[in-house]
Amino acid sequence: MVGAMKGGIGKTVTAFNLEYSLQKCGRKVLTVDFDPQSNLTTCFGVEDADVTVGDLMMNVIGDEDLPNEGEYIRERNGVDFIPSSMQLSAVDAKLRLEMGAERMLAAILEPLREEYDYILIDTCPSLGALNINAMAAADEVIVTVNPQLLAMMGLQDFLKTVRKIRNRINSRLNVAGILLTMCDARTVLCRTVMEQMQETFQGQLRIFGSRIPNTVKVGESVYYSEPLTEYVPESNACRAYEELAKKVAANEG
Repeated sequence: MVGAMKGGIGKTVTAFNLEYSLQKCGRKVLTVDFDPQSNLTTCFGVEDADVTVGDLMMNVIGDEDLPNEGEYIRERNGVDFIPSSMQLSAVDAKLRLEMGAERMLAAILEPLREEYDYILIDTCPSLGALNINAMAAADEVIVTVNPQLLAMMGLQDFLKTVRKIRNRINSRLNVAGILLTMCDARTVLCRTVMEQMQETFQGQLRIFGSRIPNTVKVGESVYYSEPLTEYVPESNACRAYEELAKKVAANEG
């Protein structure tokens, strides 16, 4: 699961590029767009999918059978993904009235675990019913943080929510680490916030050494619906995601 406390800090771009970087490491990966804004779906160049994760959630809520995997798992250049749509907002509202609501996404993904080395979930930037579902289905959370002023606001609350989910719903859940995105290490502010995070979480949480630089190439690659491994494979941002993928893969087992 790739999570964050707010939008616009590279969460979706990280899920998109991490999938392709893990594929480059020889892993089979599925990414789930679990955000009603469907930005990850747009990254894959899909504008209107016939079956989305919202449809699957509605199937589970209604105790109906899921369609065949081929109807909702899409493929692009060797990686698989499940698209999203605004329908997921309606699902969010319905979840508040359902028994066992926090386990709906897990019911969809559990049968797929044996088919993939990794299943990445791109979450919405709010601590609501959808994020609880994502954390109930996940083994680990990568928290993306933009090292700017006030970047740590809300981080402790997010981590507290992770602990609650682990204690009450999903004992497997752990924080894989904090990933710093949109970094400009030349600025005093960026260096100060990074040092503060190191001091705050030293010995408690991993802070990935792979820091994603703030570069226009990332935005360009998203515009053209291409991962960095295809658009600018020699860029610093691409190398940072590839280093992250190697560290994630090295923790297998």
